[in-house]
Amino acid sequence: MKTEHLLIIRFSAMGDVAMTVPVIYSLAQQYPQLRISVLSRPYAQAFFDNLAPNVDFMAADLKHEYRKIRGLNKLYRRLTAKQFTAVADFHDTLRSKYLRMRFFMDRFKVAHIDKHRSEKRKLIDHQNKVLKPIQSAFQNYADVLSELGYPIKLNFNSIFPTNNEAFSSLIPKIGNYKENEKWIGLAPFAAHTGKIYPLTHMEQTLQGLLKKYPTARIFLFGGSNQEKKVFLQWTKKYPSCTVVPTTLHSLQEELILMSRLDVMISMDSANMHLASLVNTPVVSIWGATHPYAGFMGWNQSIDNAVQTDLPCRPCSIYGEKPCRRKDYACLYQIKPEQIIQQVDKILSRKDKLH
Repeated sequence: MKTEHLLIIRFSAMGDVAMTVPVIYSLAQQYPQLRISVLSRPYAQAFFDNLAPNVDFMAADLKHEYRKIRGLNKLYRRLTAKQFTAVADFHDTLRSKYLRMRFFMDRFKVAHIDKHRSEKRKLIDHQNKVLKPIQSAFQNYADVLSELGYPIKLNFNSIFPTNNEAFSSLIPKIGNYKENEKWIGLAPFAAHTGKIYPLTHMEQTLQGLLKKYPTARIFLFGGSNQEKKVFLQWTKKYPSCTVVPTTLHSLQEELILMSRLDVMISMDSANMHLASLVNTPVVSIWGATHPYAGFMGWNQSIDNAVQTDLPCRPCSIYGEKPCRRKDYACLYQIKPEQIIQQVDKILSRKDKLH
């Protein structure tokens, strides 16, 4: 009898790929005889290495080796050699649709994600907004698996085992804990302006945190050269800050560090999802977007989401639309004290547990 072998496709973006992890882990645990191959961009390998014995990762370089139709045909030939028995399209974009069509024409069992676009349009409608939660992306992914005959119960804690010893490899680079020291992650950037808390306000938040927790270490997460320039300015003013992208040099190392943080402060961005994958509580800051759109981090409490109550919110699902009011009040009206208060609640709960 042929071994069941499922292909799961999700190319981008990083946060969306990260959101597949709890779903794929649950699938792997509940169907141990099922082979699962995840097709994504090369950076995503860190999410799936050692996730489960029956999960493997396939990297696809869509910018070079597999670009355009000729490249996708080459990728399809590579995929068919793996003898899949079913295909789950978790992306539903032009590239994944093309691959899905090829599989369907060759009589493979295929299913694709329902992104609930009509409900999302109502959520951001300027005239007749329907402000109610949309089904989460996690459940959307799970529904695809159910359609293929693999219903699952979502059950996930962290990509790392409970007694993860990998942190010891980071000690020479970032040092070790000191007694009563708080480790706070700060990821102040996102892909779009509508999702970025003003940097002047964020610096005030940083100042407030260090005043309240003078022995705390602040780890700054970001990637672009512009972001690193901001971080460099902050580290000159605040020696307790460490610039993560210039200290650590892989996504795997960043995930290990995140797993040791007491709390992460993040925008509605990939870093919220990365911290969620390692069971770190996140204080998330929401501007143009909204947790109701279904993209809250895995197992994160909406009580830790900092947001303003404005009639125009949310105005965008992904945060890319320019502000109708032209003042980004949804972000500027959030006070640094609100963020610090949420951080304090999480740290206080942790102290009680210890």
